[in-house]
Amino acid sequence: MKISIFQVAYKNLLRKRTRSILTVLGIALAGWVLVSLFGFNKGYETSLNRDIDNLGFQMLVVAKGCPYEAATLMLKGGTGLKYMKQEIADQIAREPEVDGVTPMLMQVVFDPNKGESGGFAVYQGVDPKTFPKMKSFLKFKEGNWFSAPEAAETVFGYEAAELEQREVGDMYLIPEKNIEVKVVGILERTGTQDDGTIFLPIGTVQKVFGVRNELTGIGIKVKKDADIAKFEARMYNLPDVQVVSLTQVKNTIMTLVSTARVMVLSIALIAILIAMMGVINTILMSVMERRQEIGILKSMGAMASDIFKLIWLETLILCLTGGLVGTGMALVTAKVTDILVRKLLPYAPSGSLVKIEPGLVLATLGIVTLVGLASGIYPSWKAGRVRPLESIRSEEAS
Repeated sequence: MKISIFQVAYKNLLRKRTRSILTVLGIALAGWVLVSLFGFNKGYETSLNRDIDNLGFQMLVVAKGCPYEAATLMLKGGTGLKYMKQEIADQIAREPEVDGVTPMLMQVVFDPNKGESGGFAVYQGVDPKTFPKMKSFLKFKEGNWFSAPEAAETVFGYEAAELEQREVGDMYLIPEKNIEVKVVGILERTGTQDDGTIFLPIGTVQKVFGVRNELTGIGIKVKKDADIAKFEARMYNLPDVQVVSLTQVKNTIMTLVSTARVMVLSIALIAILIAMMGVINTILMSVMERRQEIGILKSMGAMASDIFKLIWLETLILCLTGGLVGTGMALVTAKVTDILVRKLLPYAPSGSLVKIEPGLVLATLGIVTLVGLASGIYPSWKAGRVRPLESIRSEEAS
Protein backbone atom coordinates (compact mmCIF):
# COMPACT_ATOMS: atom_id res chain seq x y z
CA MET A 1 0.00 0.00 0.00
CA LYS A 2 1.53 3.31 -1.10
CA ILE A 3 1.17 6.25 1.30
CA SER A 4 1.36 9.74 -0.17
CA ILE A 5 3.57 12.46 1.28
CA PHE A 6 0.40 14.42 2.08
CA GLN A 7 -0.91 11.60 4.30
CA VAL A 8 2.42 11.43 6.13
CA ALA A 9 2.43 15.19 6.72
CA TYR A 10 -1.18 15.14 7.90
CA LYS A 11 -0.59 12.28 10.36
CA ASN A 12 2.52 13.99 11.70
CA LEU A 13 0.46 17.08 12.56
CA LEU A 14 -2.15 14.95 14.33
CA ARG A 15 0.49 13.60 16.70
CA LYS A 16 0.49 16.90 18.59
CA ARG A 17 -3.14 17.74 18.05
CA THR A 18 -3.45 20.52 20.65
CA ARG A 19 -0.32 22.30 19.43
CA SER A 20 -1.49 22.11 15.81
CA ILE A 21 -4.98 23.39 16.68
CA LEU A 22 -3.57 26.38 18.58
CA THR A 23 -1.29 27.21 15.65
CA VAL A 24 -4.21 27.00 13.23
CA LEU A 25 -6.26 29.32 15.46
CA GLY A 26 -3.44 31.87 15.50
CA ILE A 27 -3.32 31.87 11.71
CA ALA A 28 -7.13 31.96 11.56
CA LEU A 29 -7.27 35.11 13.70
CA ALA A 30 -4.78 36.84 11.41
CA GLY A 31 -6.81 35.76 8.36
CA TRP A 32 -10.06 36.92 9.99
CA VAL A 33 -8.58 40.38 10.65
CA LEU A 34 -7.33 40.65 7.07
CA VAL A 35 -10.61 39.62 5.44
CA SER A 36 -12.70 41.80 7.76
CA LEU A 37 -10.42 44.80 7.26
CA PHE A 38 -10.34 44.69 3.47
CA GLY A 39 -14.03 43.73 3.36
CA PHE A 40 -14.82 46.83 5.41
CA ASN A 41 -12.69 48.99 3.13
CA LYS A 42 -14.55 47.74 0.06
CA GLY A 43 -18.01 47.80 1.65
CA TYR A 44 -17.65 51.27 3.20
CA GLU A 45 -16.40 52.87 0.00
CA THR A 46 -19.12 51.15 -2.08
CA SER A 47 -21.87 52.23 0.35
CA LEU A 48 -20.55 55.79 0.55
CA ASN A 49 -20.39 56.13 -3.23
CA ARG A 50 -23.93 54.74 -3.54
CA ASP A 51 -25.29 57.16 -0.93
CA ILE A 52 -23.61 60.08 -2.69
CA ASP A 53 -24.89 58.98 -6.11
CA ASN A 54 -28.39 58.59 -4.68
CA LEU A 55 -28.42 62.21 -3.53
CA GLY A 56 -29.01 63.21 -7.14
CA PHE A 57 -26.94 66.39 -6.87
CA GLN A 58 -23.24 67.22 -6.63
CA MET A 59 -23.41 70.24 -4.31
CA LEU A 60 -25.49 71.49 -1.44
CA VAL A 61 -25.86 75.15 -0.50
CA VAL A 62 -26.79 75.84 3.14
CA ALA A 63 -26.81 78.83 5.46
CA LYS A 64 -23.45 79.65 7.02
CA GLY A 65 -22.67 77.65 10.12
CA CYS A 66 -20.75 74.58 11.20
CA PRO A 67 -19.50 72.66 8.15
CA TYR A 68 -20.12 69.36 9.95
CA GLU A 69 -23.78 70.28 10.34
CA ALA A 70 -23.89 70.94 6.61
CA ALA A 71 -22.30 67.59 5.83
CA THR A 72 -24.79 65.86 8.14
CA LEU A 73 -27.69 67.68 6.47
CA MET A 74 -26.36 66.53 3.13
CA LEU A 75 -25.60 62.89 3.88
CA LYS A 76 -27.65 61.89 6.89
CA GLY A 77 -30.78 63.98 6.62
CA GLY A 78 -29.77 66.05 9.63
CA THR A 79 -31.57 69.12 10.86
CA GLY A 80 -29.27 72.12 11.00
CA LEU A 81 -32.11 74.63 11.10
CA LYS A 82 -30.36 77.70 9.72
CA TYR A 83 -32.31 79.51 7.04
CA MET A 84 -31.52 81.33 3.82
CA LYS A 85 -33.72 83.20 1.39
CA GLN A 86 -35.48 81.36 -1.43
CA GLU A 87 -34.21 83.93 -3.95
CA ILE A 88 -30.77 82.34 -3.68
CA ALA A 89 -32.11 79.23 -5.43
CA ASP A 90 -33.34 81.36 -8.33
CA GLN A 91 -29.96 83.11 -8.50
CA ILE A 92 -28.05 79.81 -8.60
CA ALA A 93 -30.39 78.37 -11.25
CA ARG A 94 -29.34 81.15 -13.64
CA GLU A 95 -25.67 80.12 -13.54
CA PRO A 96 -24.50 78.60 -16.88
CA GLU A 97 -22.91 75.53 -15.24
CA VAL A 98 -26.12 74.54 -13.45
CA ASP A 99 -28.26 71.76 -14.89
CA GLY A 100 -30.90 72.07 -12.18
CA VAL A 101 -31.59 73.07 -8.58
CA THR A 102 -34.03 71.73 -6.01
CA PRO A 103 -34.93 73.80 -2.90
CA MET A 104 -35.42 71.98 0.40
CA LEU A 105 -36.82 72.94 3.77
CA MET A 106 -36.49 70.68 6.80
CA GLN A 107 -38.45 71.07 10.04
CA VAL A 108 -38.47 69.16 13.32
CA VAL A 109 -41.30 68.78 15.83
CA PHE A 110 -41.67 66.71 18.98
CA ASP A 111 -43.91 63.69 18.45
CA PRO A 112 -45.23 62.20 21.74
CA ASN A 113 -46.32 59.06 19.87
CA LYS A 114 -42.75 58.02 19.01
CA GLY A 115 -41.62 55.46 21.56
CA GLU A 116 -42.35 55.40 25.30
CA SER A 117 -41.08 58.92 25.99
CA GLY A 118 -41.72 60.38 22.55
CA GLY A 119 -39.26 61.52 19.92
CA PHE A 120 -38.68 63.96 17.10
CA ALA A 121 -40.39 63.83 13.72
CA VAL A 122 -38.43 65.26 10.79
CA TYR A 123 -40.18 66.61 7.72
CA GLN A 124 -38.54 67.49 4.43
CA GLY A 125 -40.25 69.97 2.18
CA VAL A 126 -39.40 69.43 -1.49
CA ASP A 127 -40.44 70.85 -4.84
CA PRO A 128 -42.67 68.27 -6.60
CA LYS A 129 -41.32 69.44 -9.99
CA THR A 130 -37.54 69.42 -9.41
CA PHE A 131 -36.98 66.92 -6.59
CA PRO A 132 -38.30 63.81 -8.44
CA LYS A 133 -36.07 64.69 -11.42
CA MET A 134 -33.02 64.93 -9.16
CA LYS A 135 -33.83 61.63 -7.46
CA SER A 136 -35.11 59.62 -10.39
CA PHE A 137 -34.09 56.37 -8.65
CA LEU A 138 -36.96 56.79 -6.15
CA LYS A 139 -39.77 54.40 -7.09
CA PHE A 140 -43.24 54.15 -5.60
CA LYS A 141 -44.60 51.12 -3.82
CA GLU A 142 -47.99 52.77 -4.25
CA GLY A 143 -49.29 56.24 -5.11
CA ASN A 144 -47.34 59.17 -6.52
CA TRP A 145 -45.87 62.62 -5.76
CA PHE A 146 -47.92 65.62 -4.65
CA SER A 147 -50.43 67.27 -6.95
CA ALA A 148 -49.34 70.88 -6.19
CA PRO A 149 -46.51 72.85 -4.44
CA GLU A 150 -48.84 73.73 -1.51
CA ALA A 151 -51.06 70.64 -1.43
CA ALA A 152 -51.99 69.19 1.99
CA GLU A 153 -50.34 65.91 0.99
CA THR A 154 -47.42 63.77 2.09
CA VAL A 155 -45.21 61.00 0.73
CA PHE A 156 -43.72 58.47 3.14
CA GLY A 157 -40.41 56.68 2.79
CA TYR A 158 -40.65 52.90 3.12
CA GLU A 159 -39.51 52.69 6.76
CA ALA A 160 -41.46 55.79 7.80
CA ALA A 161 -44.64 54.21 6.43
CA GLU A 162 -43.89 50.96 8.29
CA LEU A 163 -43.26 52.84 11.54
CA GLU A 164 -46.35 55.02 11.26
CA GLN A 165 -48.43 52.15 9.77
CA ARG A 166 -49.72 54.34 6.96
CA GLU A 167 -51.18 53.52 3.57
CA VAL A 168 -52.14 55.66 0.59
CA GLY A 169 -55.38 57.46 1.36
CA ASP A 170 -54.78 57.70 5.13
CA MET A 171 -54.78 61.05 6.92
CA TYR A 172 -51.66 61.99 8.89
CA LEU A 173 -51.62 64.53 11.73
CA ILE A 174 -48.54 66.76 12.01
CA PRO A 175 -47.74 66.91 15.76
CA GLU A 176 -47.89 70.30 17.52
CA LYS A 177 -49.49 71.90 14.44
CA ASN A 178 -52.74 69.90 14.56
CA ILE A 179 -52.88 69.92 10.78
CA GLU A 180 -53.85 66.83 8.79
CA VAL A 181 -52.34 65.91 5.44
CA LYS A 182 -53.28 63.10 3.11
CA VAL A 183 -50.86 60.26 2.34
CA VAL A 184 -50.62 60.17 -1.47
CA GLY A 185 -47.58 57.96 -1.92
CA ILE A 186 -45.32 55.38 -0.26
CA LEU A 187 -41.83 54.84 -1.68
CA GLU A 188 -40.14 51.52 -2.21
CA ARG A 189 -37.16 50.59 -0.03
CA THR A 190 -33.94 52.24 -1.22
CA GLY A 191 -31.49 51.43 1.57
CA THR A 192 -30.81 55.16 2.03
CA GLN A 193 -31.90 57.85 4.51
CA ASP A 194 -34.89 58.51 2.24
CA ASP A 195 -36.54 55.37 3.65
CA GLY A 196 -37.12 57.11 6.99
CA THR A 197 -38.11 60.50 5.55
CA ILE A 198 -41.58 62.09 5.50
CA PHE A 199 -41.83 64.32 2.43
CA LEU A 200 -44.17 67.28 2.09
CA PRO A 201 -44.57 69.95 -0.62
CA ILE A 202 -42.16 72.76 0.18
CA GLY A 203 -44.96 75.33 0.03
CA THR A 204 -46.95 73.34 2.60
CA VAL A 205 -43.98 73.17 5.01
CA GLN A 206 -43.37 76.92 4.64
CA LYS A 207 -47.03 77.65 5.33
CA VAL A 208 -47.56 75.19 8.21
CA PHE A 209 -44.36 76.14 10.05
CA GLY A 210 -44.54 79.87 9.29
CA VAL A 211 -41.23 80.13 7.44
CA ARG A 212 -42.31 81.74 4.18
CA ASN A 213 -39.59 82.34 1.60
CA GLU A 214 -37.06 80.38 3.68
CA LEU A 215 -34.94 77.31 2.84
CA THR A 216 -32.53 75.07 4.73
CA GLY A 217 -30.79 73.64 1.68
CA ILE A 218 -30.47 73.88 -2.10
CA GLY A 219 -29.37 70.83 -4.08
CA ILE A 220 -27.38 71.66 -7.22
CA LYS A 221 -26.93 69.37 -10.20
CA VAL A 222 -24.03 70.52 -12.37
CA LYS A 223 -23.75 69.97 -16.13
CA LYS A 224 -21.39 67.15 -17.17
CA ASP A 225 -19.05 69.40 -19.15
CA ALA A 226 -18.95 72.16 -16.50
CA ASP A 227 -15.82 73.28 -14.67
CA ILE A 228 -16.98 72.32 -11.18
CA ALA A 229 -13.95 73.82 -9.41
CA LYS A 230 -14.48 77.21 -11.08
CA PHE A 231 -18.22 77.13 -10.40
CA GLU A 232 -17.66 76.14 -6.78
CA ALA A 233 -15.21 79.01 -6.28
CA ARG A 234 -17.81 81.44 -7.62
CA MET A 235 -20.47 80.01 -5.28
CA TYR A 236 -18.29 80.86 -2.28
CA ASN A 237 -18.90 84.54 -3.07
CA LEU A 238 -22.61 84.22 -2.30
CA PRO A 239 -23.43 86.12 0.91
CA ASP A 240 -24.43 84.27 4.11
CA VAL A 241 -24.26 80.80 2.59
CA GLN A 242 -21.72 77.99 2.39
CA VAL A 243 -21.22 75.43 -0.33
CA VAL A 244 -20.69 71.77 0.52
CA SER A 245 -19.25 69.73 -2.33
CA LEU A 246 -19.81 66.00 -2.52
CA THR A 247 -16.17 65.63 -3.45
CA GLN A 248 -15.14 67.47 -0.27
CA VAL A 249 -17.43 65.39 1.90
CA LYS A 250 -16.31 62.13 0.35
CA ASN A 251 -12.61 63.00 0.53
CA THR A 252 -12.88 64.10 4.16
CA ILE A 253 -14.69 60.94 5.21
CA MET A 254 -12.38 58.64 3.23
CA THR A 255 -9.32 60.39 4.72
CA LEU A 256 -10.60 59.64 8.20
CA VAL A 257 -11.40 56.06 7.21
CA SER A 258 -7.97 55.65 5.60
CA THR A 259 -6.27 56.80 8.80
CA ALA A 260 -8.21 54.24 10.80
CA ARG A 261 -7.50 51.61 8.14
CA VAL A 262 -3.73 52.15 8.39
CA MET A 263 -3.89 51.61 12.14
CA VAL A 264 -5.95 48.44 11.80
CA LEU A 265 -3.70 47.21 8.99
CA SER A 266 -0.72 47.65 11.30
CA ILE A 267 -2.48 45.48 13.86
CA ALA A 268 -3.23 42.90 11.15
CA LEU A 269 0.44 42.80 10.11
CA ILE A 270 1.46 42.29 13.73
CA ALA A 271 -1.09 39.46 13.99
CA ILE A 272 0.38 37.87 10.84
CA LEU A 273 3.94 38.13 12.21
CA ILE A 274 2.84 36.57 15.50
CA ALA A 275 1.07 33.78 13.62
CA MET A 276 4.19 33.30 11.49
CA MET A 277 6.38 32.97 14.58
CA GLY A 278 3.89 30.47 15.99
CA VAL A 279 4.10 28.37 12.84
CA ILE A 280 7.91 28.40 12.84
CA ASN A 281 7.94 27.47 16.53
CA THR A 282 5.48 24.61 16.02
CA ILE A 283 7.32 23.11 13.05
CA LEU A 284 10.76 23.53 14.65
CA MET A 285 9.61 21.74 17.79
CA SER A 286 8.18 18.99 15.59
CA VAL A 287 11.50 18.64 13.77
CA MET A 288 13.49 18.48 17.02
CA GLU A 289 11.16 15.85 18.45
CA ARG A 290 11.43 13.74 15.28
CA ARG A 291 15.18 13.90 14.71
CA GLN A 292 15.59 10.13 15.07
CA GLU A 293 12.64 9.50 12.77
CA ILE A 294 14.07 11.86 10.15
CA GLY A 295 17.47 10.18 10.53
CA ILE A 296 15.92 6.74 9.91
CA LEU A 297 14.11 8.05 6.80
CA LYS A 298 17.37 9.43 5.42
CA SER A 299 19.22 6.20 6.20
CA MET A 300 16.54 4.34 4.21
CA GLY A 301 17.26 6.47 1.15
CA ALA A 302 15.21 9.64 1.65
CA MET A 303 16.95 12.66 0.18
CA ALA A 304 17.32 15.99 1.95
CA SER A 305 14.90 17.44 -0.63
CA ASP A 306 12.29 14.80 0.33
CA ILE A 307 12.53 15.76 4.01
CA PHE A 308 12.37 19.44 3.04
CA LYS A 309 9.17 18.83 1.04
CA LEU A 310 7.58 16.85 3.89
CA ILE A 311 8.19 19.52 6.54
CA TRP A 312 7.24 22.31 4.13
CA LEU A 313 3.99 20.53 3.31
CA GLU A 314 3.14 20.31 7.01
CA THR A 315 3.62 24.07 7.26
CA LEU A 316 1.37 24.69 4.25
CA ILE A 317 -1.37 22.44 5.67
CA LEU A 318 -1.35 24.43 8.91
CA CYS A 319 -1.47 27.79 7.11
CA LEU A 320 -4.12 26.86 4.56
CA THR A 321 -6.33 25.33 7.26
CA GLY A 322 -5.93 28.47 9.34
CA GLY A 323 -6.68 30.64 6.31
CA LEU A 324 -9.88 28.73 5.54
CA VAL A 325 -11.01 28.90 9.17
CA GLY A 326 -10.19 32.64 9.30
CA THR A 327 -12.14 33.49 6.14
CA GLY A 328 -15.03 31.39 7.42
CA MET A 329 -14.98 33.34 10.70
CA ALA A 330 -14.98 36.62 8.76
CA LEU A 331 -18.02 35.53 6.72
CA VAL A 332 -19.92 34.38 9.80
CA THR A 333 -19.12 37.52 11.85
CA ALA A 334 -19.56 40.05 9.01
CA LYS A 335 -22.91 41.21 10.41
CA VAL A 336 -21.46 41.64 13.91
CA THR A 337 -18.53 43.60 12.46
CA ASP A 338 -21.02 45.81 10.59
CA ILE A 339 -22.88 46.61 13.84
CA LEU A 340 -19.66 47.39 15.73
CA VAL A 341 -18.41 49.71 12.97
CA ARG A 342 -21.69 51.63 12.98
CA LYS A 343 -21.35 52.18 16.74
CA LEU A 344 -17.76 53.43 16.41
CA LEU A 345 -18.05 55.69 13.36
CA PRO A 346 -19.81 59.07 13.60
CA TYR A 347 -21.18 58.64 10.08
CA ALA A 348 -21.85 55.29 8.49
CA PRO A 349 -23.49 55.06 5.06
CA SER A 350 -26.50 52.85 4.47
CA GLY A 351 -26.19 49.30 3.24
CA SER A 352 -23.64 46.66 4.21
CA LEU A 353 -20.35 48.09 5.50
CA VAL A 354 -18.47 44.79 5.19
CA LYS A 355 -18.40 43.44 1.65
CA ILE A 356 -16.55 40.13 1.36
CA GLU A 357 -16.15 39.07 -2.26
CA PRO A 358 -14.70 35.80 -3.65
CA GLY A 359 -11.65 37.68 -4.93
CA LEU A 360 -10.94 38.94 -1.40
CA VAL A 361 -11.18 35.42 0.02
CA LEU A 362 -8.79 34.08 -2.63
CA ALA A 363 -6.37 36.97 -2.05
CA THR A 364 -6.35 36.28 1.70
CA LEU A 365 -5.71 32.58 1.12
CA GLY A 366 -2.90 33.58 -1.23
CA ILE A 367 -1.34 35.81 1.45
CA VAL A 368 -1.67 33.06 4.04
CA THR A 369 -0.08 30.58 1.62
CA LEU A 370 2.87 32.92 1.09
CA VAL A 371 3.19 33.24 4.86
CA GLY A 372 3.22 29.45 5.05
CA LEU A 373 5.89 29.18 2.36
CA ALA A 374 8.06 31.73 4.13
CA SER A 375 7.49 30.24 7.58
CA GLY A 376 8.38 26.74 6.46
CA ILE A 377 11.72 27.52 4.81
CA TYR A 378 13.93 27.48 7.91
CA PRO A 379 12.34 24.46 9.70
CA SER A 380 12.37 22.48 6.43
CA TRP A 381 16.00 23.40 5.79
CA LYS A 382 16.86 22.43 9.37
CA ALA A 383 15.16 19.07 8.95
CA GLY A 384 16.92 18.44 5.62
CA ARG A 385 20.33 18.94 7.29
CA VAL A 386 19.75 16.28 9.94
CA ARG A 387 22.53 13.66 9.76
CA PRO A 388 21.16 10.11 10.02
CA LEU A 389 23.85 8.48 12.18
CA GLU A 390 24.22 11.43 14.58
CA SER A 391 20.46 11.69 15.14
CA ILE A 392 20.07 7.94 15.77
CA ARG A 393 23.07 7.78 18.14
CA SER A 394 21.93 10.87 20.05
CA GLU A 395 18.51 9.37 20.61
CA GLU A 396 20.01 6.02 21.71
CA ALA A 397 22.40 7.81 24.09
CA SER A 398 19.55 9.76 25.64
